[in-house]
Amino acid sequence: MSSTTSVPPCTGSGELEAGQADLPAETHCPICKENFKNPVTIECGHKFCLSCISAFWKDLKDNFPCPVCHVNCSERNFQSNQQLSKLTEVAKWLPVRKGRRQRQIGECSREAEPLALSRGQDQEVCSPIPTCHIVLPMEYATLCHRKQIEDYIKLWREKVESAEKVLATQRKRSLELKKRADRRREELTSEYQQYWLFLREQRESILEELENEELTGLSKMQANIEEFSDHITSLKHLLAEVRNNCVKSELDLLASVKDSYRRYKALKRPASFSLRPSEYGYQFPPQYSGLDRIIKRFHVDVLLDPETANYQLKISQDKKIARFVITQRVPRSHRRFCGIPVVLGSEGYSSGRQYWEVDVENKHQWLLGICQEPFPRRSVRSDSGNRPFSVHKRFRGVGLYKGKTYIALGHKSICLLPKVNPNRVGIFLDSEIHEVSFYNLRDKSLLYRFRDCPHGALWPYFYTGVDGRPLKICTPKDLEW
Repeated sequence: MSSTTSVPPCTGSGELEAGQADLPAETHCPICKENFKNPVTIECGHKFCLSCISAFWKDLKDNFPCPVCHVNCSERNFQSNQQLSKLTEVAKWLPVRKGRRQRQIGECSREAEPLALSRGQDQEVCSPIPTCHIVLPMEYATLCHRKQIEDYIKLWREKVESAEKVLATQRKRSLELKKRADRRREELTSEYQQYWLFLREQRESILEELENEELTGLSKMQANIEEFSDHITSLKHLLAEVRNNCVKSELDLLASVKDSYRRYKALKRPASFSLRPSEYGYQFPPQYSGLDRIIKRFHVDVLLDPETANYQLKISQDKKIARFVITQRVPRSHRRFCGIPVVLGSEGYSSGRQYWEVDVENKHQWLLGICQEPFPRRSVRSDSGNRPFSVHKRFRGVGLYKGKTYIALGHKSICLLPKVNPNRVGIFLDSEIHEVSFYNLRDKSLLYRFRDCPHGALWPYFYTGVDGRPLKICTPKDLEW
């Protein structure tokens, strides 16, 4: 059995106290500050005496916080630490000498190693501890370092795995971005080709119509020229006859004058032909009108304002539907419309762009638009009798009058002739350029556009008529068609 060789002790950076105070922090319990007794490890990795941590958690039930890092442990779970127990036992009997100056640390390691090897005895090495420098047997120091390295390997492995996951995610996002860009590039190319084909077909069609119109016009013009030539010839011939009659005898003059008058009256001047060229222009189909982009980008959730609703208008709980009813009890309000079944939106718009849709299916009479406050709450008198459809400088809108006539109301009343009757009306307000446009959603055509909207806040305007059928503001789900 080999005896332990006396090795010059390794010292710290300053004077260390003698005895137990020089023991490393790894062998001291953070609670009692003494050597570990039955050391245990909890979930967060910190170590304590079994009796100390048991007393610290004595009155706790659900959460068990660590006394050092305050991490909550889910259970009262201890793991016995045999390696730390052995290290504590070794540290108890190790001699501890007073430290030397920092310059002696190198000499310590150089002197200890050859001395131990030359005598073939047990080797003792310095244990690197921040607060003190003690001599430990090699097997215990190796165990400590292996444990520490294993902990670092675990942390590094977790960091590598986390970084690899991020890298995989970024690569996936890069591929998705490339695919999305390629798909968008194909869509733009296809859209451009569709525009180009459409414009080429429109150009050929318009040029063909223009050529046909030119040929037809020239043919009619030539015929008209020939008619005028014949008419002039007849006039000249009649003029010559009249001149000849003037030099005839009195009897012959009186005999022929009657026939000359008759022929003069019967001779009619042909109508002059005038060609009025047709107006040609590119009429883009609905898919090229840009309305779909307007709907997706600028749609706003318009709600009805019950406080402005006429006394005979019933507003739904979601403030999306207005219906004319005979009688109902509602609170009095000076903001309510009187005499006409009208209700305003709950929010006015003075900037930006907004789009909303209104369902007018099966409505006999309706009027939609925007108005500027203050707006008259009582019906406006009109000589024509259709009071809700009277022009007003603070109102712009379109509507259906008595189930027959579509009109646009601004500074004046304009009759509209849509190709198909609208079942929904889209309203696009652009406050930046003071325009409001009305669209027929049945064929996605433009009903009318006002370019002279009043400045300031503009409020959505809804006139329901008195037919009892609901007037409904469409929701985002209704727009998915």
